[in-house]
Amino acid sequence: MSRVLVLGRKGQVAAALAKASWPAGIEVLCHGREAIDLGQPESAQAAIRQLRPDLVINAAAFTAVDLAESEQASAFAINRDGAAAAAAACAHLDVPLIHLSTDYVFDGRKQGAYVEDDAVNPLSIYGKSKEAGERAVRAALPAHVILRTSWVYAPIGRNFVLSMLARADKGEPLRIVNDQQGCPTAASEIARAILAVAQRLLAGSGTFGTFHFCGAGSTSWYGFAEAIFESAGVKRPQLTAIPTGDYPTPARRPANSVLDAGKFRRLYGVAARPWRESLAECLAAIATRNHTGA
Repeated sequence: MSRVLVLGRKGQVAAALAKASWPAGIEVLCHGREAIDLGQPESAQAAIRQLRPDLVINAAAFTAVDLAESEQASAFAINRDGAAAAAAACAHLDVPLIHLSTDYVFDGRKQGAYVEDDAVNPLSIYGKSKEAGERAVRAALPAHVILRTSWVYAPIGRNFVLSMLARADKGEPLRIVNDQQGCPTAASEIARAILAVAQRLLAGSGTFGTFHFCGAGSTSWYGFAEAIFESAGVKRPQLTAIPTGDYPTPARRPANSVLDAGKFRRLYGVAARPWRESLAECLAAIATRNHTGA
């Protein structure tokens, strides 16, 4: 029996990992902040070492992008120091780590999709803390897979899909940024990719390094909103496309967040589905949950 420890329990990807179809012979433990707090790196490292897993998946992070601008210490404590603690614990146990990262490590100035070897240059505190976490993982543990993804959504949590549906339900007119491009990615798809990596690593046949994985295809936030309302079959609110400059936020976002996932597909054999397909599946899950009250 192999033991997989998932750091994170209530987050979108952690919840998807808990629901994933893990094969027989793999025990999955999902521990949230109340059990393993990456914001307290020393205690987190001790807790991981005590559990003695065969593989650790770090799906926990400080993900409030704008809040990170005013809570820099917390963002770096979790995203950098917590990641370092998880990697150090894995190094002590001689087990691999799968660490989730983000498109926000890039500045968005590239013309075309980002590949893994492109230079990082994060614009926000969130992006800087996640990029620092990547470096900490690489320094502490050779046996790592860093998986960068983007524009994550799920039937639960706080995300763009649920926000759009809630605002449409109120009949609010919406002004949506149309000059930022990215790849919407369902948490269930990320879980599927992680599951493939985990099985390979536990079998001793995985490839270490940094990879990109995201929904196939790209769009703008405005295009994403249009697709949400179209696929959900709800009354479309008044939508206005606006430039980033008309929607100021505390944190700067990259104009181009498109990731090239070809390396992951070649080495792990998993290709993400078109983002519109995954979106339709997510919206169906939301509708079912709303109907049943689950």
